[in-house]
Amino acid sequence: MTKTRRPRPAVPRSIAVPRCTATPSPVRRAGAAALALTGLLSAAACSGSSSGKQAAEPVITAEPAALSPSYASPSGSTSPNGVVALTPDVTAKLDAAVQRVLTQTGVPGINVGIITPGGTYLKSFGVADKTAGTAMDPSLHLRIGSETKTFTATAVLRLVDQGKVGLDDPISKYVDGVPGGDGITVRQLGEMRSGLFPYSSDPDFVNTLINDPNHVFTPDQLLAYGYKHPAVSPPGTQFQYNNSNYIILGKLVEKLGGQPAGQYITDQVITPATLGQTSFATDRTMPSPYAHGYTEQTPTGAIADATNWDPSWAWTAGAIISTVADLESWAKTMATGALVKPATQVERLKTLPTPDPGVGYGFGLFNNNGWIGHNGSMPGYESVAVYLPQAQSTLALQLNTDVLYQGSEPSSLFANEITKILSPKYVYSIPPATAAPSAPASGSASASGSASGSPSGSASGSASSSASTGISPLLPAGNSPSTVRA
Repeated sequence: MTKTRRPRPAVPRSIAVPRCTATPSPVRRAGAAALALTGLLSAAACSGSSSGKQAAEPVITAEPAALSPSYASPSGSTSPNGVVALTPDVTAKLDAAVQRVLTQTGVPGINVGIITPGGTYLKSFGVADKTAGTAMDPSLHLRIGSETKTFTATAVLRLVDQGKVGLDDPISKYVDGVPGGDGITVRQLGEMRSGLFPYSSDPDFVNTLINDPNHVFTPDQLLAYGYKHPAVSPPGTQFQYNNSNYIILGKLVEKLGGQPAGQYITDQVITPATLGQTSFATDRTMPSPYAHGYTEQTPTGAIADATNWDPSWAWTAGAIISTVADLESWAKTMATGALVKPATQVERLKTLPTPDPGVGYGFGLFNNNGWIGHNGSMPGYESVAVYLPQAQSTLALQLNTDVLYQGSEPSSLFANEITKILSPKYVYSIPPATAAPSAPASGSASASGSASGSPSGSASGSASSSASTGISPLLPAGNSPSTVRA
């Protein structure tokens, strides 16, 4: 998800209120994650040689034209399910498109994984460590931001299957202290329609996070930043990417699961899904091997290595780490409901409109023009993991930067260009980030939260940021829930 784009916790996105996603600001988007992803997540310009100033960049309302050449699918190359065969010619076009976007946006490195009934594509481009010049590689671990929300949502749905919680129960039945909790349902939290103010849009939170990226937050401390503000809208009336929703769901998982949320998600979701390279981060360390992550969500807007920044600010909204292969597997598992009962999966897939054309958000996932899944954004990293049911095809991306390009999350630009070639009838698309609801600035920075995935923030002061963990999220890209995203 923008302005001094601080670690994008998840920029709030709503229909009637500007979303918190990545919006250029003096200190350039200190936040932007989630976490952000579609429907709910949001957030997210040039890392590489970028100077950190975006004021001179043109305002756009869609992906930059230079990144969006028109691809005419060769006659007969598209199967009835809408996905083209991965012929040598198509593979070459994919290679060229990814390299072009990589070069133009200044993204250090990216892993791309595609699985279709007619073939697979798994390649890496660029570098994993700008200092050492180490090449990017599919085996590397990266933070996935708001993609984490899909795991948290699945954990909640597993509890639904066990009869421990009902989607339409008020959250006050399980979690104390939620403002207006008697009128906010578990379902509305998962759908990003609680109406609560997102903690990642609070100026004090942003200042703390940006000035001390190793600060350790507790879930209750995170929620307190949002709870001190009035609700943004009545429950169930608007979509707004909001990391607070998934911190509350994390507390629900802990209470009903009887163990720390990260452990419950590991035992009930990650392990059953056989994701051997996926883990819920409980401290700053990264499992080896890993890619370094680069962000401009710093006090000055200068690019910094955010690899070992503490992820506690994102917790169950964006703290998971994974590999591209695990994300490929997870995208299908989640979209097909392999870990929950069929009736429960039906509830998950009931998507409602979001401000992004062609994108609907359900219970912890979005439908982006046919692609089901989420995106994510954390300081230094972005991801996309989606599944196209009609074609039984999967797309997974992992980037080691969250620096926006002309207001758009780079992960969305890559996904857009790839799907133009791969599935011309189903093109993944998330608009550039826009401003989101934010609290009056108090101090040197103000932020609007985006996730991870979710989403942009506006601020008055020397710096503003939107945090998101994903979708950007909606979509972590542009107007996504990922700006300070998660």
